[in-house]
Amino acid sequence: MRRTNRGTVGGYFLAGRNMVWWPVGASLFASNIGSGHFVGLAGTGAASGLAVAGFEWNALFVVLLLGWIFVPVYLTAGVITMPQYLKKRFGGQRIRLYLTVLSLFLYIFTKISVDMFSGAVFIREALGWDIYVSVIALLGITTIYTVTGGLAALMYTDTVQTFVIIAGAFILMGFSFHEVGGYEGLFEKYMNATPTIRTSPNLSLTIPEACYRPREDSFSLLRDPLSGDLPWPALLIGLTLVSCWYWCSDQVIVQRCLAGKNLTHVKAGCILCGYLKFLPMFLMVMPGMISRILYPDEVACVVPSECERICGTAVGCSNIAYPKLVVSLMPSGLRGLMLAVMLAALMSSLASIFNSSSTIFTMDIWARIRPRAEDRELLIVGRVWILFLVGVSIAWIPVVQAAQGGQLFDYIQAVASFLAPPIAAVFILAMFVKRVNEPGAFWGLIGGLLIGLARIIPEFAYGTGSCVFPSNCPRIICGVHYLYFAIILFFCSCVLVLAISYCTPAIEEKHLHRLVYSLRYSTEERVDLDAEEEKSEDNQNTVQNGTTGQLMEIQDPVASEQTCSRRCLDSLCGLSSQASSSGPEPTKEEKEAEMRRLTDISEDPTWSKVVNVNAVIMMSIAIFLWAYYA
Repeated sequence: MRRTNRGTVGGYFLAGRNMVWWPVGASLFASNIGSGHFVGLAGTGAASGLAVAGFEWNALFVVLLLGWIFVPVYLTAGVITMPQYLKKRFGGQRIRLYLTVLSLFLYIFTKISVDMFSGAVFIREALGWDIYVSVIALLGITTIYTVTGGLAALMYTDTVQTFVIIAGAFILMGFSFHEVGGYEGLFEKYMNATPTIRTSPNLSLTIPEACYRPREDSFSLLRDPLSGDLPWPALLIGLTLVSCWYWCSDQVIVQRCLAGKNLTHVKAGCILCGYLKFLPMFLMVMPGMISRILYPDEVACVVPSECERICGTAVGCSNIAYPKLVVSLMPSGLRGLMLAVMLAALMSSLASIFNSSSTIFTMDIWARIRPRAEDRELLIVGRVWILFLVGVSIAWIPVVQAAQGGQLFDYIQAVASFLAPPIAAVFILAMFVKRVNEPGAFWGLIGGLLIGLARIIPEFAYGTGSCVFPSNCPRIICGVHYLYFAIILFFCSCVLVLAISYCTPAIEEKHLHRLVYSLRYSTEERVDLDAEEEKSEDNQNTVQNGTTGQLMEIQDPVASEQTCSRRCLDSLCGLSSQASSSGPEPTKEEKEAEMRRLTDISEDPTWSKVVNVNAVIMMSIAIFLWAYYA
């Protein structure tokens, strides 16, 4: 934590842009794999089989797009946040503000509250604590090191936690497969894993057989395009579009890559993350299916009163599949290890989200409200914002509990499918189509949002229902699978963006150098859009170069007379590190040389070939596994 200068914006939010490939890759994986994955993947695996692993294996290909296509442009653009990139690409403030607000909204409702809820589910199973006591205890620990440490501390912590997560999950996987009779035992016994309690005196109707029997296509990764719960066209196309938002334009993920030492380290980190993403099928999904085999009455319960008694929610208890394995199979010492694994997964994911949401709120909202704010003020605001996020997320937990028939992972993907495709459309078009302009991008985002809200509001108003009590939401609104809806929403957003862009004046090429993929190696001087606004932003705690837009830190003097407790607090939070930094102010030439280094995307030919070969190997393994389990 103390190795980086946490008293500057670049040091706190981007780890000084000096990270090598292995913490980048480990942090990408740990930021993505939260407790929501352990609980959600295992729970959906228990309920419907292997297909949910497609969400993980789809990312193997999309994470390569991040390293090879998107990050080079973000680096040459010289940006810290994703809203900042759109402002440079299109000009104006409204797109930047819109994306900032929507990103914060998505963090609260698809990430923070989900991770807190899933961590609390585990702790309730393991320790018997109340769900809200569990959440507050977890958040207390996570908030402390997020607020004090900055991105560097999070990335190194993520690296350690990645090893803890993988080691612990492998141990539980071994216990699980041993208990069920090995890999063959899983496939022999899963189809017979049905609960014995199937009727209730409170129910006037008999529970349909389809509600308690495993699906016939449980062992297929690619399922029927009409009757499948995860139809294969939706899984291959719709999920890829949502993944492009998550992996290629979401602040939590991209921020880790922007901290990379150079482009080769970023690509190598993406490959490491890709290799690690092979594991969730075997570490989470299959153990979830085993949990249903071993404990069908609890994990596969269908009678609402029984489910309420077992796990506190009437729509089903598949979310307890993974915690149930830990509590029931592991001896005491190893049970403690698995508790550490779940806490590591929860904390690494939450801390990453806290840091990234703090970054975009501070840089894209507060810095606009207070353009003359000094570094010290921005850093304090970023930390206070984290505390606000915690409160809102706790209030949303009851909605998460009941959503998507109790299947946590489906809830995450459904909300993302309703809101994320327009963002993915704008980023992809901004990256590859020079003709796209600000009016097209803005109204494409607004139109996409309205279409998404037309689906998400009725779905939550009527409730997602369960197998026993289906939702009353009209079929014309809620009958389309959420991943099919993502395809429709993406297509509509693209049409809207392109139609309006071609009907309005184009952006001149002099404004686009190093902001689109085809011009990433351009050496021409870029004339930034809204140059007057750029000049006013120089009054903030940054020095911004007109060509690269790279943010450079300005030292902020700290008052010489402070109380002892104030000095201790500032030291813990890194706010005194500016005052303690020694050495003369860098010259203009030194600043320009540093900016050239930070925005350089040249690569060593030998190492470039090494990462390219590894990317091909990883994709080949992925294609084989997709085909094997199809």
